[in-house]
Amino acid sequence: MTEAVLEFSEGTLLLSPADLPPAVVPPGFVADPRAGGRYRALGQTYRRALTHLIRSGITVIDNARGYSELQLQPRVTRSPYPHQQEAITAWESTARFGMVVLPTGSGKTYVAHLAIARTQRSTLICVPTLDLVAQWVTGLSEAFDVEVGAIGGGSFEVRDLTVSTYDSAYLHMDRLGNRFGLIIFDEVHHLPSESYAQAAELAIAPYRLGLTATPERPDDLHERLVGLTGPIVYRKSVTELSGAYLADYDTLRIHVQLTDDERLRYTAARTEYRDFVQAQRIRMGSPSGWQRFIEASSRSAVGRRAFMAYQTQRRLALASESKMDELDRLLQEHADAKVLFFAHDNRTVYEVSRRFLVPVITHETPTAERKSILDGLGSGRWRVVGTSRVLNEGVDMPDVSIGIILSGTGSVREHVQRLGRILRRREGKRARLYELVTDDTIDTFTSDRRREHEAYK
Repeated sequence: MTEAVLEFSEGTLLLSPADLPPAVVPPGFVADPRAGGRYRALGQTYRRALTHLIRSGITVIDNARGYSELQLQPRVTRSPYPHQQEAITAWESTARFGMVVLPTGSGKTYVAHLAIARTQRSTLICVPTLDLVAQWVTGLSEAFDVEVGAIGGGSFEVRDLTVSTYDSAYLHMDRLGNRFGLIIFDEVHHLPSESYAQAAELAIAPYRLGLTATPERPDDLHERLVGLTGPIVYRKSVTELSGAYLADYDTLRIHVQLTDDERLRYTAARTEYRDFVQAQRIRMGSPSGWQRFIEASSRSAVGRRAFMAYQTQRRLALASESKMDELDRLLQEHADAKVLFFAHDNRTVYEVSRRFLVPVITHETPTAERKSILDGLGSGRWRVVGTSRVLNEGVDMPDVSIGIILSGTGSVREHVQRLGRILRRREGKRARLYELVTDDTIDTFTSDRRREHEAYK
C-alpha cells in the first residue's frame, strides 16, 4: 500500500515520497527540485490536502500538525444572543471555515469565544493593533482559565491561546504556522494586504474565523478573503440589530458655510490645485491619480505650490470656522451627555482640544494615557473626548450617546465604524450621530460617498 508523509517546512507543506502517483498528489502541490523532488505547497492547503490524500486510499503519516486538542472550560457560561448563536451555528455548518459580519458593539468577540470553546484546538487570534492585543489577552484570560500568550510590541510568548498583531503574525508564521488549529482574524478586512495575507497563507490551521463589521474594501482586495478565511457565512446589519441588541439611533447631517474670507482662500487654492492637475493630465479619481499627483508636484516649484494649495483647500473645507462654531453649539446642547467627536487629522483634533479644553486620542497618544482618557470617559470624569482615526475600530468604548463627525474620509467603512462607537445599548438610550459638512466644497462630495450605506438611509 502506498504511504505518504506530510511535513511542515517554513510555512509550506512537503509531501513525500517524490514518486507518488500523479492522481494521489493533491491540487496545489508541485515538485520542488530543492527538496529532492518532493512536492511542496503553501501551508494553507493542509486541510484540503489531507482530505484528498485520505480519500485517495493511501496511508498518511501527518508530521505537519503541531497543534493540540484542548480541554478549555469557560469561567462563566451565559446564553448567547440569537444573532451570536446563529453566527456560530452558521460557521460550524461550513466546517468552521468562514467569516462572520456583525456591526460594532454587537458582540463579535463573544462569537470568537464560542468558536474557541467549541473547536478546542490551539488558537491564534490576529488583530491590527497592540491595543487590541492587550484587550484580547485580558478578555480571553477572563473567559477561560488559562494563561494567554502575546506576540508583538516586543513580546513573544506562544501559548495554546495566543494573540498577535498582523505585523508579527506574518513575520513569524514560517515558524508558527503549524502551531495552531484555529486562527481567528479580527478586523479581517486588514488581512488581504500583500504582507498580512501571508499570515493566512503560511498557516496550516484547518479552522478559520474572520470577524469584521465591514469586509468590503475600495481596492476590491476583499475578494481574496474567500480563499484565506472562507466565505461570509453570516451577516447582520446595524439596522437589523438596532433597538434590540444595539441602541436606537438617529443620524443628522448639518450643513455649514465658509466665511467670506475662507471662501476667497478656498476658491483661490482650489483653482491653483485644479489648474496644475489638468495641466499634468492627471485624473485624480483614477487608482493611480494620487500617486501621479505626488510625483508631479515634487518636480517643480509650481508643483509644490499646487500641493500646498491642495492642502489649504482641504483644510478649509474639513475644519472651517463654522464647523467649530457648530461644534460649540452641539456641546452646549448636549451638556448632560457623553460626547465623542471625530476628525480626519491630528491638527484639527488638537485645535479642538485647545479651544474646548477636552482630552483627545491620536496615534501619538501613549497607551497608558489612552486608557486613562477612556476610563475617564466611562467614569464621567470626562464628558467630551475627541479622536482622529484610532478609535474607528476594535477598541472597547464606554457608553457614549452622542457622536460628532467634524471630518473624515469618503470610506463607508470608516463612517459605519464611527456610528458603531456610540451604539452600545442601554435601557432608554437613543444615540445620535451628527455629521458637519461644509457646503460647496470637497467636503460635500466626501460626505455623499461615505453615506452610501443602509445605516444612513
